[in-house]
Amino acid sequence: MDIALLVKAAIMGIVEGLTEFLPISSTGHLILAGSLLGFHDEKSKVFDIAIQTGAIVAVMIVYWERLRETMLGIGNDAKAQRFATNVGIAFFPAVILGLLFGKAIQANLFTPQVVATTFIVGGFIILWAERRTSTARIQSVDEMTRLDALKVGLVQCFAMIPGTSRSGATIIGGMLLGMSRKAATDFSFFLAIPTLIGAGAYSLFKQRALLSAADIPLFGVGLLFSFLSAWLCVRWLLRYITTHNFVPFAWYRIAFGIVVLVTWHFGWVTWAG
Repeated sequence: MDIALLVKAAIMGIVEGLTEFLPISSTGHLILAGSLLGFHDEKSKVFDIAIQTGAIVAVMIVYWERLRETMLGIGNDAKAQRFATNVGIAFFPAVILGLLFGKAIQANLFTPQVVATTFIVGGFIILWAERRTSTARIQSVDEMTRLDALKVGLVQCFAMIPGTSRSGATIIGGMLLGMSRKAATDFSFFLAIPTLIGAGAYSLFKQRALLSAADIPLFGVGLLFSFLSAWLCVRWLLRYITTHNFVPFAWYRIAFGIVVLVTWHFGWVTWAG
């Protein structure tokens, strides 16, 4: 295996892990990083989705006690049943829309220009959401109704547009729907488990003809670095939101999007699709 290719896989894994659960779009950053690294062929698209599993393992470890409690109580505990049902309801819209429109979205919207534009638009939406003064009616994921879960699931579908951010859509969308910052963040993490595992498994199955045993080191390195960086990022974010808001991420999105558009417009950087 080419050492340079493994280094690229490690970099992409770090980018995935650091951006997956922040409201700044992991897909957008992977598209841009892949463009800079020359890592944007058909196999790399499968790689980008598959290494999300490493980030999800990190979330499962951080939230293991709650996941264990839910799995053990799913048969006879009303709280566990309600929680699992809400996650399932929120997961469902992305499955349907992904199957219907996923191919068209990947073919037409996975470009640096689209990513940069959605970065900027998403940044202004975060600023607007954070400046709204309203009392959250939902302080914990256990207070969510099925309708609340469905609304968050529908909001998550906006993340199919690259650069939007799945975490950003579900966290900020949850806050706009009446959830506290902590509740919205927690539910976003829990919803990521079936969403990203499902996306990774589907992508690997669908594109299995592109892969071979020789790709195992490449994917293994990406998964490892995705896991390590995501584990650090999730633990940091859970501490951060107790005393901070998401405004800095909004300004980061806006600034980064402008940089990409300017460098593309003047030809200073050759951003590939």
